[in-house]
Amino acid sequence: MLEVDRLIAHRLSSEVALINQISGYIVHAGGKRMRPKLVLLFARALGDPGNHRHELAAVVEFIHTATLLHDDVVDESDLRRGKATANALFGNAASVLVGDFLYSRAFQMMVSVNRMRVLEVLAEATNVIAEGEVLQLLNVHDPDTTVEQYLRVIRFKTAKLFEASARLGAMLSDAPPAVEEACAAYGRAMGTAFQLIDDVLDYEGSTELLGKNIGDDLREGKPTLPLLLAMQYCSAEQSAKLRKAVELGDTEHLQEVVTLVRTCGALEATREAARKEAELAAKSLELLPDNEWTKALLEFAIRSVGRSS
Repeated sequence: MLEVDRLIAHRLSSEVALINQISGYIVHAGGKRMRPKLVLLFARALGDPGNHRHELAAVVEFIHTATLLHDDVVDESDLRRGKATANALFGNAASVLVGDFLYSRAFQMMVSVNRMRVLEVLAEATNVIAEGEVLQLLNVHDPDTTVEQYLRVIRFKTAKLFEASARLGAMLSDAPPAVEEACAAYGRAMGTAFQLIDDVLDYEGSTELLGKNIGDDLREGKPTLPLLLAMQYCSAEQSAKLRKAVELGDTEHLQEVVTLVRTCGALEATREAARKEAELAAKSLELLPDNEWTKALLEFAIRSVGRSS
């Protein structure tokens, strides 16, 4: 990861000062670097002999960072990872354009690896992520969003880049097709579990630990799984209040909504759904060699559902 961070700092360089300022601000603002870690762990678990893993780990972090810049503009967010968002500091236009710079820089770096399949995987991933963003936009303020529609959004918007990251590690190692698909399945399940827990923490966590405002999903009118399940589990009167809160992005009654979601069993059910995804991820590792890197991936899956931030 030290080598990846060195590459990120090097590849961020631009002759345009504002690009350096904004991209540096968000890339170095913290974050778990989960996607690049997947590239490195799978490559090492499968015996990758080359050095392209660091470049591709940096690529997926750039793609992820670009989506964050665009997300925060769309969601009108003002806090991420405990710091002001780039759009809050520099404005929407600059944030969108620097996000575009990061996307295009990522594609320059992909080309340098000189493997067509790498381009295919990452081009498809960025396209699917964009589709997920639009699907989510269609669901905003819609309390009739189904669980299936919600899951489709997070598999497109979040899980796809996890899947691509894991697949890249397998590809760099020239893993056989069955092993590559197992790695991709791990990433897909891990990405889904990660987002489910994020959605739980939007109602269960604290601003200090999360680095973002509690109830942001409700403010933005996003019907996430805890809210969708709460509408099913609550009484008709309580469900009507939740529906109205989604429709209006109601923050005036935020504490009442949070209390309903916390007390009706929706958070426990969402955590259980995340646990099942983590179990799928762990099972996907059965085709991999038994080594320290595979053990780390197993621990990664287990710890993903117990986190508090």
